[in-house]
Amino acid sequence: MRESIEQSLVEHMSVMKMLEPLVPTIEQIASQFVSSIRNGGKIIWMGNGGSAADAQHLAAELVGRFRRERDALPSIALTTDTSILTAVANDYGYENIFSRQINGLCNPEDIVAGISTSGNSENVLKGIEAAKKKGAFTIGFSGGMDGGMLKKNVELCVHVSAATTARIQEAHIFIGHVICDLVEEACMPA
Repeated sequence: MRESIEQSLVEHMSVMKMLEPLVPTIEQIASQFVSSIRNGGKIIWMGNGGSAADAQHLAAELVGRFRRERDALPSIALTTDTSILTAVANDYGYENIFSRQINGLCNPEDIVAGISTSGNSENVLKGIEAAKKKGAFTIGFSGGMDGGMLKKNVELCVHVSAATTARIQEAHIFIGHVICDLVEEACMPA
């Protein structure tokens, strides 16, 4: 067991060290979030499995609070309404669960953030496509060695170049927390 734990720590630290070149992109994403919120927009999150949990987690950090007492910030995860998810999956196909919601909920001043450890989740890609048609700014949290199609189809992407899903998810939530901290600080009343 000890060897497995130590190996996991080594892998985790290795992936975290690779994030330093992403600092400018992380800063740009936080700035886009702040601009959207100040212009009456909201942050819309989507992902599958563990990435769905990350979407919910990060939306909650903005609506609730991250580290500071402040007003709620507008953010929503498209992964939480089981009635919508199951109805859309049944009637239009699982690949359309996010795009259908984007069509109904998204405005041009919003930001749509797709999270996919492979970068190739069809429903996330279709959600991004729908967001672009609505005029929203698109952001990706991708993984794998090349970032998949998500990296190629969003305006800004944090691509965690790793092969292990767990390590990618750990990096995604770390990056999400950093962004939430920056956004929260910028949105505090003067």
